[in-house]
Amino acid sequence: MKKVLAIAISLVMVLSLAACGGSAAPAAEAAPAAQEAAASSDEIYIPVIALGFQHQYWQAVKLGCEQAAEEFGVTITFEGPEQETMVDKQVDMIKAALAKNPAGLCLAAIDTEACRADVEAAKAKGLKCVGFDSGCGDLPLTTCATDSKGAGAIAAENCARLLNGKGKVGIINFSQTAPDGIAREQGFVEYLEANCPDIEIVDVQYTDGDHLKSADAAKSMLTAFPDLNAFYGCNEGCAVGIYNGMKEVSKIGDVIIIGFDSSAALKEGIKNGEITGAITQDPVGMGYKSVEAVVKALKGEELPEFIDTGCYWYDKTNMDDPKIAPLLYD
Repeated sequence: MKKVLAIAISLVMVLSLAACGGSAAPAAEAAPAAQEAAASSDEIYIPVIALGFQHQYWQAVKLGCEQAAEEFGVTITFEGPEQETMVDKQVDMIKAALAKNPAGLCLAAIDTEACRADVEAAKAKGLKCVGFDSGCGDLPLTTCATDSKGAGAIAAENCARLLNGKGKVGIINFSQTAPDGIAREQGFVEYLEANCPDIEIVDVQYTDGDHLKSADAAKSMLTAFPDLNAFYGCNEGCAVGIYNGMKEVSKIGDVIIIGFDSSAALKEGIKNGEITGAITQDPVGMGYKSVEAVVKALKGEELPEFIDTGCYWYDKTNMDDPKIAPLLYD
């Protein structure tokens, strides 16, 4: 089944590109028409609005949403702006979706406050709102997302195993303020502090997840701490940046590199053994559980405040496993 999911994700990407002539923007723009059709039917309509659209991660979330929609007999649309910083465009998408009087809404908000008034007004009319991925603050009944702190702890557990419980580690994080960045770092640090007294975290740098900034930070950290044993990069950009930096100073193989998320570069580095391993989220499961949560809410079922959609450690020994492979997006 998981192999089928992997193939399906690839097909979704091919069809998306074919429909838009190589650009993601028209695919995202096509959603309002789908909303119009959905709203005119007798089916339960649930728009899903993500932080973005074109990245394969979001296409994997979309696939999970579609699986749940088919299983539960509801109609969904899926859209997001071309870039994950386009607050105004996402707000316009939310307004357009809510104008169709949907039964529920799945939302990963770029800026919760920017859409608060519209969502609150719709909730007052009975809308069931569920957050996913980044969530939408205190607006939803529940949020379906990765337990970022727990994921950080899994990264730390594997780091400790690879270091045999002793060594020096540097952290490259993408943000001091983003909740998931804070949690991924906190989970990692707290696990090592509680379980590994002989592992020292020597420095933490913040690079916005930029490849070049992360490479420079990693090289500077290695210069300051030449006996450094491992790096932890808290997202794809940080991890690939560390990888590039270590290649530039010919330290591949001398320093353990642990990453987070997935990409073509990250997967290639892990496959060839130059990046040790990483944590992947489960975007398919996230999409499925988000739509499922709305359906449950419409049935009057109580929902927990948070629904953990899971994460996994992967390295070159298990990245082709049927359970893991569909979750490794480019």
